[in-house]
Amino acid sequence: MASVSEESDRPEAERPGAETSGTARPAPGSPAPGGSAPGDRESGRLGSDRPESGGQEPGGSEPGGAEAAGRGSGTVVPGRPEARALVARRINPARGLGDRVFRLQLTATGVAVLAVMAGVGLFLLLRAGQALRTRGLSFLTTAAWQPDVHNFGIAAVLTGTVLIACVAVVISVPLAVGTALFISDVAPRGLRRTLVTMVDLMAAVPSVVYGLWGLFFLQQHVIGLSRWLSEWLGWIPLFTVDGTQPGEPLASESVFTASTFVAGIVVALMVAPIQCSVMREVFSQAPAGEREGAYALGATRWGMIRSVVLPYGKGGIIGGTMLGLGRALGETIAVYLIISPVFVIQPHILQTGSNSVSSLIALHYGDASEFGMSALMAAGLALFLLTLAVNFTASSVVARSRSGAQSEA
Repeated sequence: MASVSEESDRPEAERPGAETSGTARPAPGSPAPGGSAPGDRESGRLGSDRPESGGQEPGGSEPGGAEAAGRGSGTVVPGRPEARALVARRINPARGLGDRVFRLQLTATGVAVLAVMAGVGLFLLLRAGQALRTRGLSFLTTAAWQPDVHNFGIAAVLTGTVLIACVAVVISVPLAVGTALFISDVAPRGLRRTLVTMVDLMAAVPSVVYGLWGLFFLQQHVIGLSRWLSEWLGWIPLFTVDGTQPGEPLASESVFTASTFVAGIVVALMVAPIQCSVMREVFSQAPAGEREGAYALGATRWGMIRSVVLPYGKGGIIGGTMLGLGRALGETIAVYLIISPVFVIQPHILQTGSNSVSSLIALHYGDASEFGMSALMAAGLALFLLTLAVNFTASSVVARSRSGAQSEA
């Protein structure tokens, strides 16, 4: 009994069942401190994730003014006034002076580019108006080029332009992709800088140098390949050469010179460095974590490239290809030096004779009459629209296949 009286005489904080922090331990079945029952533990967890309310009553205003507003405001959860859900802090949409100036510069640059393009198209349209009014839609279906007698069209030159560009892209894309992959994933680190410099220097070589090289060196070494393709693939109309028979060793070599194939090879070597530069930059940005993850899963180097680098760089491959195609469509001097101009639709790429819109303008610009100049402007307008169509198609394709959007690693 003495012990019971002594226990009752002790202060409440010193009793054996009391908490040292000054908070009484709740009895089993009694409500938790703060009036929360055991069933309200979920709301307690919710409240622990929000900022301290400073003892505010539900529905009241938080003390602290700007400090509380900086932490975010709370909203009473319906049905549970003791819990408050966090609400995202409202961001001030006001832009600073630097942001406004930068936005203005970007807008002005974009508008200037569009204005220049519209100005070029409008200039060509106005200068080509006389020729277009004279020929009408027959300008697109006529192969001859005799503007002085009002018998002209771009059917032949436009066909030759597209064929030369297609041959160039078919040859340049595998070369550019392989070179870009070798530089970004295979070549030793010390060799990469040298290879990048060499590729960039190739892109800076003037087109007239490529044209002279193709005319005096490449053409005579490609005749054998053209003959072999004509012999084994001559059953395909694209590789047919008129005036030759399969297996005839004494056939004249002149039928294989100045052809679409030779011009396409030269243009391919001109556009490959540009395509390689675009693809290399995209391949080098493939995530290092995904590369290492592919190796960790047992992939070989080719397996890593196939499952990580190529899917990530799909947009770069398409963009580089279309960029090279746009330049191949407008290449002038190299094509002008190599081909033998003919004004008939020539679908045989190995046979001598071809043409292009740009070489046509370069050939007849100096001696064209007033009406002939209008006809040349109409041909330039057709090439301008064709290039725009290719670029817009490329941008739409790239937008649907963003780099990094798909990866199998």
